[in-house]
Amino acid sequence: MFNTPLPTVNELPSTRQLLRSTVIAILVAAGLLVTVVMPSEYAIDPTGVGRTLGLTQMGELKIILAQEALADAAPPQAAAPASAPTPTPTAAPAPVQQVAQVRPVQEPVALPVTAPSPALKSNQMSVTLKPGEGTEIKLEVLKGKTVSYEWTATGGLVNYDTHGEPYNGEKGYFHSYNKGKQVKSNKGEFTALFDGAHGWFWRNRSNNDVTISLNATGDYLGVKQ
Repeated sequence: MFNTPLPTVNELPSTRQLLRSTVIAILVAAGLLVTVVMPSEYAIDPTGVGRTLGLTQMGELKIILAQEALADAAPPQAAAPASAPTPTPTAAPAPVQQVAQVRPVQEPVALPVTAPSPALKSNQMSVTLKPGEGTEIKLEVLKGKTVSYEWTATGGLVNYDTHGEPYNGEKGYFHSYNKGKQVKSNKGEFTALFDGAHGWFWRNRSNNDVTISLNATGDYLGVKQ
């Protein structure tokens, strides 16, 4: 047996010291939860530190990957047959009566002067994905503004989702404008349904590196990549 002397009462921590250590540990854990765990796992960043450190973008990417996995696992739904429109009976034309009309003299109306629309922005961007890798490019677009785009994948086929996420929206909510699997390119336009980040998510499902080249033109505020 070891003859280790027992600590004296003076050497043991006091109740006040234990309480202070407990409070410090709780504050440190809460700080890590708010600034590291919540942004990186759930894309919730009340302090803004997570976005500065790049953790909030990691959480957003995790949410999109989880939604993509659920979409891949869901069985395809058969489209419902379109029903033929019901013909409406047309009424017989009423007899035309010729009535003399007196038109009052109208005062000239001044037309409102419309301000010229701001110049549209245009950006050309590219990103390279390794096999199995995914990424996204977003534009900050206000509600009602339109963006036209065209992108091409070189080196293989990709899955994509063109979608938008509102500012301060519910966690995990997004609106998908269009999506596809195993495609080489896509072009079109979308009109933002709300103020927020709108753009594209791609995933490389091939065995080779794939480069995405994107051209975007429209009334948007900036690019988030």
